[in-house]
Amino acid sequence: MLTSYPKEKINILLLENISKRAIEEFRRHGYDNISTVSGALSESELIEAVRNAHILGIRSKTKVTASVLESAEKLLAVGAFCIGTNQIDLRAATERGIAVFNAPYSNTRSVAELVIGSSIMLIRKIPDRNIAAHKGLWLKDSKGCYELRGKTIGIIGYGNIGSQVSVLAEAMGLNVIYHDVATKMPLGNARQVQSLTELVSSSDIVTLHVPSDGSTRNMIDENALSQMREGAILINYSRGDVVDLEATARAVTAGHLAGVAVDVFPKEPESNDEGFTSVLQGLPNVLLTPHIGGSTEEAQESIGIDVSSKLISFLETGSSNGSLTVPSVALPQQEKTHRILHIHENVPGVLGEMNMRLSDLGLNILGQYLKTNETIGYVILDVEISLSGEAVEALKSINGTIRTRLLY
Repeated sequence: MLTSYPKEKINILLLENISKRAIEEFRRHGYDNISTVSGALSESELIEAVRNAHILGIRSKTKVTASVLESAEKLLAVGAFCIGTNQIDLRAATERGIAVFNAPYSNTRSVAELVIGSSIMLIRKIPDRNIAAHKGLWLKDSKGCYELRGKTIGIIGYGNIGSQVSVLAEAMGLNVIYHDVATKMPLGNARQVQSLTELVSSSDIVTLHVPSDGSTRNMIDENALSQMREGAILINYSRGDVVDLEATARAVTAGHLAGVAVDVFPKEPESNDEGFTSVLQGLPNVLLTPHIGGSTEEAQESIGIDVSSKLISFLETGSSNGSLTVPSVALPQQEKTHRILHIHENVPGVLGEMNMRLSDLGLNILGQYLKTNETIGYVILDVEISLSGEAVEALKSINGTIRTRLLY
């Protein structure tokens, strides 16, 4: 694809050890001006680093604030090479017409497998046996250790990961129930229950797979924990603030919970060199892991390909499919045309003004697609080649224009 802006001038900045598959994908499409940083950057460091970047790639630790976006005058898109986007100021990105892409499905299998693995480890009390064996103690005892088969797992959040957990759990012989704010079609013999109370009181294992928002923060609190079965297991591989860890620690200490696995925490270290503390440290039959639920080679490769492909498509065709900020628009390529991308404030009359100005130029529109969200509108235009330069200048001067780009 020959774009109007030479590929060798597109600056790509990738942070936090993003998979080499992403770099390979960019280079395969002719983008060689790629800078990489092994870790996350502070806000001030990122402000300096991103000034000349057209594409920014991050994972979960880099905070892309409004100040960062304001300093990034050339930035076209941000790729979150992970599932979550809480680390990005999406409102500020939307207002500046910066597309944000993530990989909501790419590490689903990795997280689901870890849930099942942790369930086996906890129900057999392997963490305590492992520690004892390392200390030279021989705790050969079956008391309080069980098989998964025949037990009930309760899944809170039946989305991409929750439903995959459901499939694997049923294959292990578990009975599956789930609770979700929306009515979801069950997979296999899983059964949806209507309330959180019904789920936690009916499950031997409770696992959470929900986003962090006002309805989910501390949803597993003192009250919810008290409603769980005596000897139940709690697993949280979703978001750090959906479980009250202090209340959980008390439930473990009191013997009400038989096991806990946590991979995400309300406050996490900024780097591997920073110390980590949790109220759950040192408690029996507790698995603590450093936010590695989706950290497998396969998942990172899949994420690298997924997000880089979306970024490349946005660069080369203007397609915003999968963007969390710019409205989702895709227009098939047409021969012997020039393509113009126009992002504007979502106010009445912009499209009419665009068409009027192009008509005044005597320009024939060969293809056009518009989509809006609450904040901005995004138009892809295919126009005849002869007057495309004049068309870009005409569109730039329309009131409410955020950015205009001649793609090719």
